[in-house]
Order: sequence, then structure tokens, then C-alpha cells
Amino acid sequence: MITPKRFDPSTRNRKEKTLTSQTTTQNDVYARITAKIMTDLEQGNLTWRKPWNSDHLAGQVLRPLRWNDVPYTGINTLMLWGTAAEQGYTSPYWMTFKQAQDLKANVRKGEKGTQVVYADKMTKEEEDQNGETSTRQIPFLKCYAVFNAQQIDGLSEAFYAKPKSSVVNPVARNETLDRFFAQTKADIYTGTQASYSITTDRVQMPPIESFESAESYYAVLAHEITHWTRHPTRLNRDLGRKHYGDAGYAKEELVAELGACFLAADLGFEPMPESKHAAYIQSWLQALQDDKRFIFQAASHAQRAVEYIHTLQGLAMS
Repeated sequence: MITPKRFDPSTRNRKEKTLTSQTTTQNDVYARITAKIMTDLEQGNLTWRKPWNSDHLAGQVLRPLRWNDVPYTGINTLMLWGTAAEQGYTSPYWMTFKQAQDLKANVRKGEKGTQVVYADKMTKEEEDQNGETSTRQIPFLKCYAVFNAQQIDGLSEAFYAKPKSSVVNPVARNETLDRFFAQTKADIYTGTQASYSITTDRVQMPPIESFESAESYYAVLAHEITHWTRHPTRLNRDLGRKHYGDAGYAKEELVAELGACFLAADLGFEPMPESKHAAYIQSWLQALQDDKRFIFQAASHAQRAVEYIHTLQGLAMS
């Protein structure tokens, strides 16, 4: 990941500037972003995979970054990856109009911003029939526009630097990735298929030699390890899955797909689609049609799973 040495480290914790648009109703946000992703799926595209299919990134994977090197997470990661692929942006950096101005730079005239969302809670006081006052937290979403560094003139060169390609050896195992997955302490054994069983709490993986490349092996392993986090002793993720192919199954598969992509971005390898993706896409489409909010929930579940897996690395090294 690019880490330019141009800011005082304390700027990483500086609060983001005031959002540039008015509060938007949550239903509008959910519907608009879900519609965008559904359109891509109907055309056979996976918005969150596009960066790795684009020549301009040469196989390198990066999370979208704020101006101060803090990565975007959840649904914002998917939206910014998709825009970067569509527009051919090679810089991972995004910022608001005001943030560009604060850096003595200017968004070029006519450039269109990409909307991202900001989730927060507001406190509301309520009085019951007995005259007693209580407070409750009400979640809300705000939208605001950000621009890629390549839409902005006058930034330091570090913002425009192209990422160096980081390619996993296509034949040999990768010791760093092997160590990362081993430190989760997941029970991973060699078998004939890639799967996770919540009953036995074991991950089955075919031998690496049966994959076309090391990238495809680690991508599938990342997918199954994301499933592994759903166990009741870990994140206890229950999306209503009862049997193979039902709505809950489709939702869990989408979470695992996004989790694999997020992990790949963090670890620097290219996630490769499984052969069953055509069927997966159809089931995801149905799940999104039935629940306009689910792409947000899926991204949030995936983000939580990846953060949990990273936490296990810290425990293993302590």
C-alpha cells in the first residue's frame, strides 16, 4: 500500500470535514446504490471485482484511501472500486472538494464526484404517557461526494503515483499468505472440495496443485475463511440460511465473496472467481431484489469478518 510521507502522523486522526450534502433518507440511499449494483450484476459484472479485471491496475489490489491514508470500508469500498474501474483511475486516493482545497489543490471544472455514505446515530428524547423522558439512538445515513486524485490538479506527486504490481508466484505457495491463514487457528484440511461446515467447524480445501494458480487457491481459501467467521463462537452470523440454495444461503455467499475481496485487497493478491459464480450471481440478484438494504448489510458483515480475522493475527503474534 502506498504510504506517502507528507503529513504529520497526527493528521490521520483529524476529523473529516463537514459533509457536503444534506441528509438523505436511508431508503433512497439503499435503493440507489442497490440499483447500481443490481444493474452491474444483470450485465454479468461484479462491481467489486472490476479493479482486478482492468489493465490499468496491472493486478495490484488496494483499498480506496482517504486523503490521510485511512482506508474506506464496507459499502464505500465497493462503490469506489467500481467507479475507479469504470473511469480508469489508477490512484487509490479520494477526497472531498473542501479537502482538496485544504491541500492547496483544485478539482477540475466539470469533474463529477462519486457519492459515498456516512453512517451515524442521533439522540432523540421522547416523553411517555406518564411524562417520563427517555432517549434513544436513531441511526441515519448521509451522502457526500468525493473525487479521485486524478480528477484534481495541484496535489503532491505521491497522490498520483501508480501502485507497484504485487503478484503471487503462480506455482509456488506463498509463505506470507500461508502464515496469515494459519494464524487464524482455523481447522483447515485437504479434501476434494472447497467448503466450510458449521457443524464440524472445519474448512475443507482441495490441494493447491489442483488450482490453476496460487492466486485462485488463496482467493478460495479467503472465501471459506470468511464463512468460518460465522460460527457461534466467533461472529455468530445468522442470515437465515436453512439449506443449500435458499435466500439465507445466497446472502451468506455474498458476504463470503465480499470478504474474500476485502482480504485480497489487504493482503495484496488478486481474488479469482469460483466456477459456480454464474449461479451465485443469480441468487445474489434475487436476494437484492427481495431486500434493497442487503448489499449494505453484506458489506458490513464482510468488513466485520475481515477485521476479526486481522485481530487473530495480533493475538497470534502477541
